Amino acid sequence: MVIDTHAHVLGRLHGRVGRGRTRGVGYGRAQIGGGEAFSHVPPFRRATTFPPEVLVAQMDGAGVDKAVLLQGSFHGESNAYVAAAVARYPNRLIGAAFVDPRAPDAQAQFARLTGPGGFGVLKLEISVGWGFTGLYPDFRLDEPGLAWLWPAAEQQGVIVVLDLGSVGSASYQTEIVSGIVSRHPRLQVVIAHLAQPPLAAPDDASLNAQWEAQIALGRHANVWFDLAALPAYVDEDYPYPTARRYIARAGELIGTERLMWATDAPGLLGQGTYLQLLRYISRYCDCLTPEARAGVLGGNAWRLFGPVFGRNGA
Repeated sequence: MVIDTHAHVLGRLHGRVGRGRTRGVGYGRAQIGGGEAFSHVPPFRRATTFPPEVLVAQMDGAGVDKAVLLQGSFHGESNAYVAAAVARYPNRLIGAAFVDPRAPDAQAQFARLTGPGGFGVLKLEISVGWGFTGLYPDFRLDEPGLAWLWPAAEQQGVIVVLDLGSVGSASYQTEIVSGIVSRHPRLQVVIAHLAQPPLAAPDDASLNAQWEAQIALGRHANVWFDLAALPAYVDEDYPYPTARRYIARAGELIGTERLMWATDAPGLLGQGTYLQLLRYISRYCDCLTPEARAGVLGGNAWRLFGPVFGRNGA
């Protein structure tokens, strides 16, 4: 089984990040505030969208069985759209809820969205560039207004996916996450993007030390890492040798049992095809034994997300 643990669907671009509102401007291009338009989605369609049928077609072409749909501030809250995608493809997709943790009714939203028949995953995009630390510069995962979340997610069995942003940034809150996962050992936490290693500065000792400290959180039994978007962090071609070296280093530090393949489609489809984003692991990641490769490509994810897929009968 092959599982993409970090993908997106996009009905319309209507989000907000620290630099302003986001909107689609056609043929895959996006704009933040009044800034210059940039390519976000390959120009599959006239509108800047990536509907679930396009994602599933990409999965079919690459032989990918299932995917986890995440949300973030850049795309904008799309709980109904993601839920409809899951309902349309119940054997292929599960979704993560979006909740702004500083919304006045954040706790009520979480209870409604993750209640019976609801989402079994919550995504918190914390990064400065694309998430809550950009919107709220003093944002901290241990702030008092968020204290309700961790026991609530732990009690309900909701998996929390954290994008902690770039190494050294204000959102890279390793010590805070360490405290949360220690106090809540039944809370399952996924750190996105393999803790965003410094692929563009692989010789920077300070950045590497901070990255290794965050990877060390994987020594907790309730912490996992997805491998989404690694090719986007350095200017190199397929099969992405620097990304593979950091995957190998993570395996040396914590083993491979908590590493999960992911793409970050559709944004990463500008760095490679969906099939290439799979094959740089399945064919070229020589650091993985056949058993470890099978785990990274899907077995590890099934151990974590399998119960959520099971709600759909998958």
